[in-house]
Amino acid sequence: MTKSDAPASSLTAIDCHVHLNDSIVAAGNVRSAQMARYFGRERPVVEGNEMAEMYRSRGMRAVLVNTTDTILSGRSSVPNDHLAQVVAKEPDVFRGFGVVDPWQGKGALLEARRCKEELGLVGIGELNPARQHFFPNDPRFYPLWQVVSDLGLIVMFHSGYAASGSGTPGGGGVKLRYGNPMYVDDLAADFPDLKIICAHPGWPWESEALAVTLHKANIYLDLSGWAPKYFSAELLKYVNSRISDKVLFGSDWPALDVDRWLAEFQQLDLKPEVRHKVLLDNAQKLLRWDSTEGDAGDGLA
Repeated sequence: MTKSDAPASSLTAIDCHVHLNDSIVAAGNVRSAQMARYFGRERPVVEGNEMAEMYRSRGMRAVLVNTTDTILSGRSSVPNDHLAQVVAKEPDVFRGFGVVDPWQGKGALLEARRCKEELGLVGIGELNPARQHFFPNDPRFYPLWQVVSDLGLIVMFHSGYAASGSGTPGGGGVKLRYGNPMYVDDLAADFPDLKIICAHPGWPWESEALAVTLHKANIYLDLSGWAPKYFSAELLKYVNSRISDKVLFGSDWPALDVDRWLAEFQQLDLKPEVRHKVLLDNAQKLLRWDSTEGDAGDGLA
């Protein structure tokens, strides 16, 4: 199936959490082998056009997210320009989230603005407090969140356990305490117009993740990074009821295989209307990405 003959009406899902792993990204990813060991699968190198076809042929769309910890680790990160170029070449399938490091101060504010105004990206993230060593509710970073909110960008925070560094001496410097979703709760209260995604179910603070998603209208929870067969009874209870309008499908590809995630998700005891919300409806509303829209700029304020 090609761009021209993929009917918009066949849209079945939007994967809200996908990482690029093309030849440029893979060449600079020093964590690739460690992450492959943790998730028990190799991380395939797939060029942007191949990934677009992977989703297009399944009647799906995807949100490409970026990540960085350059300030603390000294390792270079994928330029937001590269991610934006991949998105721009496949606007019928991709939207993009750029990334900043809050420790960059004014530079982070300028980059967030550039992501929206020059690169055409629709969000900031995946910010990773455990790897970047910051608390989202630290007042020093409030000017950044104000800019992100004013621009109408969505912000995504990694929450809970970090696969990165897992099982290595010192955990590769990753500090888990920063990943508690309760720090995002403060942020949502202080910036009620800011749309926030808590990435992953948030374990070992899963109850906290569910609570902040339930309590704050501007917080959403994506289910990425966990195979659905391991979802807890508590998580499924809330997804199937009180937060059904606030939950997003995310695979965390290439960490998890998209087809595997979807196959296991279909086996869960969820109401049919809830399943549809998680796979498609909720993301369309949050991203304002209608089934009939093909241009990455359509439908955005």
